[in-house]
Amino acid sequence: MITFDLELTDTFAGETNYSWVRRATITAPDGLSDLALVRRAKRALDISGVRCNTQNHGDMIQLDVVGACVRGFITARY
Repeated sequence: MITFDLELTDTFAGETNYSWVRRATITAPDGLSDLALVRRAKRALDISGVRCNTQNHGDMIQLDVVGACVRGFITARY
């Protein structure tokens, strides 16, 4: 099992701003696909059903909410 730290925050001028932030932690089995991980993270952050663009940066996945100035991060904790 791997633990993931989740953050959801706002952006300003396209940059992460952190004027507010929502944090959560989830655990997931090894070998879980990125899609399944994103779905679990969105459920934990209360944004299920919200369209997001994703970028994989290795041990971190960035979620950009479409049509809103909101960005999320899924970071693996080893």
